[in-house]
Amino acid sequence: MRALTIRQPWASAIAHGSKRTENRSWPAPAKHLGTRILIHAAASEDRTPRPSRDVPLELTRDMDIWPDTRSAIVAVATLAGCHFDNRCCTPWGMSDYYHWELADVAALPEPVPAKGALGFWTPPADVVNAVCVQQTGVAW
Repeated sequence: MRALTIRQPWASAIAHGSKRTENRSWPAPAKHLGTRILIHAAASEDRTPRPSRDVPLELTRDMDIWPDTRSAIVAVATLAGCHFDNRCCTPWGMSDYYHWELADVAALPEPVPAKGALGFWTPPADVVNAVCVQQTGVAW
């Protein structure tokens, strides 16, 4: 299982909000499309103004009560697809970026501490097991 590190508040917007598009400057690797991935909240926060003026207020109204978890796995999702911006993924899709489509998002009841990395990365077995126990009650 692979993980993707996302800065806050966007990791929480995926786990606890309605964000189902992750914006990246590079396309999602084809071999990961259709697979379950771990959503990792980065240690640092995004310095972009929050919320973006492109994101309607009603989608971020509860942002202040979303957990501000850092350096931990916060959700599991399916990487359902990827395409270059064609103005279809509003309000979360940004212009001139690849839109990574997320589906079947499940927030973890308890975040699992983990050190992240750039790009896709492979979490240690103990981290994957801690996530799996929360999702299925069974370690892998």
